[in-house]
Amino acid sequence: MRKAIPLVLLSAATICISFKSDRVNLGMITRIKQEGFNDSKVMQTLFELTDVNGPRLTGSAGMKHAEKWAVQKLKEWGLENVHTERWGTFGKGWEIQKCYVAMKAPYYQALIAVPKAWTPGTNGNITGDAILVKTDSLDKYAGKLNGKIVVLATGDAYDQNMGLKADASRLTEEDLRRTAMDPHITDADNPKAGRNYHPYISRQKIDSFLMAEGAKAVISLRRGNMGTVFTSNGASRAWDAKPVLPELEMGSEHIYRLERLLTAGKKVSLEMDIKTSFSMADSTEYNVVGEIPGTDRELKNEIVMLGAHMDSWHAATGATDNGTGTAVTMEAVRILKALNIHPKRTIRIVLWSGEEQGLLGSRGYVKKHFGDRLTMQLKPEQELVSAYYNLDNGGGKIRGIYTQNNDAVYPIFEQWLQPFKDLDATTVTNRNTGGTDHLSFDEIGIPGFQFIQDPMEYGSRTHHSNMDTYERANANDLMQASIIMASFVYNTAMRDEMLPRKPLPKRK
Repeated sequence: MRKAIPLVLLSAATICISFKSDRVNLGMITRIKQEGFNDSKVMQTLFELTDVNGPRLTGSAGMKHAEKWAVQKLKEWGLENVHTERWGTFGKGWEIQKCYVAMKAPYYQALIAVPKAWTPGTNGNITGDAILVKTDSLDKYAGKLNGKIVVLATGDAYDQNMGLKADASRLTEEDLRRTAMDPHITDADNPKAGRNYHPYISRQKIDSFLMAEGAKAVISLRRGNMGTVFTSNGASRAWDAKPVLPELEMGSEHIYRLERLLTAGKKVSLEMDIKTSFSMADSTEYNVVGEIPGTDRELKNEIVMLGAHMDSWHAATGATDNGTGTAVTMEAVRILKALNIHPKRTIRIVLWSGEEQGLLGSRGYVKKHFGDRLTMQLKPEQELVSAYYNLDNGGGKIRGIYTQNNDAVYPIFEQWLQPFKDLDATTVTNRNTGGTDHLSFDEIGIPGFQFIQDPMEYGSRTHHSNMDTYERANANDLMQASIIMASFVYNTAMRDEMLPRKPLPKRK
């Protein structure tokens, strides 16, 4: 049971609560809250990153513009050593320049669809009759596809009950209770929204067959409803990737209509004009780095890191994946810089690229600076990182933090969350969570953490979709998240000791 030592009232800057093993500077927490709520820039930052800059697929011009913008922003706020840092090569860049698709017969209807990443355009407007293709029996379509626009059979029945359940949700007390339980004694699901993707059925075989048969283009379904289209890549970004046909992922209501008409034997004529471009000049990709230097003679060479991936998919502006995480992370360092703090340890923010293709930017950075996750050959700098904090589960407010099975930080984080009970952030869990850039640190033995967030519409409506826009962000949630991240970073930078570590992972 924790006992609080009586307070000695000195000044707002020096009031502290003393717990069993850590101290929380309530004066500084108050200042962080005031700056984060009363002079927040987080929504302006998100606006500039999403509405002004646009989508940020790694390798695209949009991503490169975002990197230049982030460097300028961090410099404006007074951070030091701000720069872009090369993490490796990526392959071909790609982006959309035009997308139009419509049904011409049996009547005209504009259709909702998005080109799959790294697929080619149509080289102008094309028209053609649609044909329904079931991919489990390709041979029967031999000689029948020349000049046709292929509609891949969905194999799904339209969900008559969709819309009866709300898209957005917050974690309930029961959700948080289950999350906090040790995973070895409960079969509770992680409350983070699931991702119900269709199986990926031998697409190389399908693509090669359709190309050889002379089809003009392909229309497919991933998932989504009510006009939402969840996007993905349709070809390799490798320099020597095999050619594929232009392919669009279509809204479910529209592709199901095409499928019903074709199944009934009706003639369906389509037209489309898709223009995409490939960047072949330079495959080098970068992260954005900035620092608030440490001031303690003994500890300034130690590092506290925070970050988020700045890259996105291409169907919208990447607001909740991961514009919100980027804006919150940037706001956290802006708050700390605005308060003119003098951290003992150096605070370093890194904004990643290549996360959507497999944590490429963060893994490249970690390998360059800290060690190789495959051989576990570590570099001296690995010992200097106290922690890395990440935000990348949508735009919901922070409800707690995952310790990644690091029992020693559990009581520390409990104490650090005490001042935020009134902001609904209370839960610490020893569970692991995956899928984003904190793993790059965790797998090399550096304490890496992702916060627990309210799911909101992340899994149901915005994640990798054409609805991932500024409107899906909640200003109060982002201000709350910025304040909590700034506080965790500050507490880590000011501790007498680095955060405790788990045993090193075994060599893979």
